Amino acid sequence: MTASFSRVAALLVTGALTLSVLPVASAAKPEPPRSAAAITAALNESVEIPGTAWMTRPDGTVLVSYDSTVTGAKLQSLTKQTRALGGDKVVLEKLPGKLSKKLGGGGVIWGGEYKCSLGFNVQRKGRFYFLTAGHCGNVASNWYHDENKTNRIGTVHHSSYAWNDYALVVYRSGLKPGGSVNLYNGRSQDITKAMNPGINQLVYRTGATTGLHSGRVTGLNATVNYEDGRVAGLIRTNVCAEHGDSGGPLFYRNFAFGLTSGGTGDCQTGGVTYFQPVVEALNVYGVNVY
Repeated sequence: MTASFSRVAALLVTGALTLSVLPVASAAKPEPPRSAAAITAALNESVEIPGTAWMTRPDGTVLVSYDSTVTGAKLQSLTKQTRALGGDKVVLEKLPGKLSKKLGGGGVIWGGEYKCSLGFNVQRKGRFYFLTAGHCGNVASNWYHDENKTNRIGTVHHSSYAWNDYALVVYRSGLKPGGSVNLYNGRSQDITKAMNPGINQLVYRTGATTGLHSGRVTGLNATVNYEDGRVAGLIRTNVCAEHGDSGGPLFYRNFAFGLTSGGTGDCQTGGVTYFQPVVEALNVYGVNVY
């Protein structure tokens, strides 16, 4: 009995030693933080709430903005989705007022029931055109100098909205417009080149409703969800704009930067305004500023 007991005890001890050297299960490794590009791709895929916008900031964080219409269940859903995407990599921001296209309310060019602003005059092989917002080009084929629509200046050659926001209007035969921008103070600025601006670039915007205003570029490659569609690749600024300023030019000295798309706020309280980069439109249409 003693020998048997000793063998059993030895086996138990051996078993205990064997168990003690089994590898301990390792803790699950935390997932690496998502890149700004991955977060943006996820937002593009999953968030379609009108009144929202996003862009990557210079520090690598993604700024997700929402306007006054995003409340209740919509805001809860947006908050939940952004938290799941990036933690401290995503920053939520509330915009003043409603995010909308700057269509109507007074303008230099008139089409259908709407008023917009002319952007930049451009040319190709001796033919003259002008650029304006795509959401303007979508609502009317013919554009006029006057509200009564007796002085036609051109017909839409092509328009792209949503996703983009640019349109090309061909001037009627016989018109040879200058290449400058009206500063609404009795002066004009000649435009000879087009380029994409950088962050904090000083910019000017003119529009039929509010005239000349200035500000800074605060973001690039922004995405905006308007009520009727999404536009991506936009320039974000702190320049104000109002209805009727759609399509108007964003520029600095003789450099063309963009076309007014939309935003929030007004020129009394300030706001955020987004612009379609003009270089993209020029490349698509094969035209040049002059």
